[in-house]
Amino acid sequence: MATILIIEDDPLNQRLLTLMLERENHSIVTANDGQDALRCLQEVAVDLVITDFSMPNMDGVTLVRRLRADAQYRHLPIIVLTAIDWVQQRFEKKEEGADLFLTKPTSSRELKAAVSRYVT
Repeated sequence: MATILIIEDDPLNQRLLTLMLERENHSIVTANDGQDALRCLQEVAVDLVITDFSMPNMDGVTLVRRLRADAQYRHLPIIVLTAIDWVQQRFEKKEEGADLFLTKPTSSRELKAAVSRYVT
């Protein structure tokens, strides 16, 4: 299966996402914010990123823009998982933004379907 980086500052949400995706036999790497995620990406090759929007140190908007600006990560699939409805409007162009937006809370079924769009 795939290696997925989950970026979530809430420990409970991070654990729930990890458990849901481990049940689908994915390997999970976690980070607490955008800065931590950039360090993880230097150490581990991932197939998909799932990131929260509101985080300390580096938020989801900044992280996604940094990844899209880097040739190494430009085509890495990114799912933004957020409780804030207007986030999608901040990412108008594909080359700047995420591939998919999910609103919290999301169901296990919705998350699995979203992940399966980008990884097997």
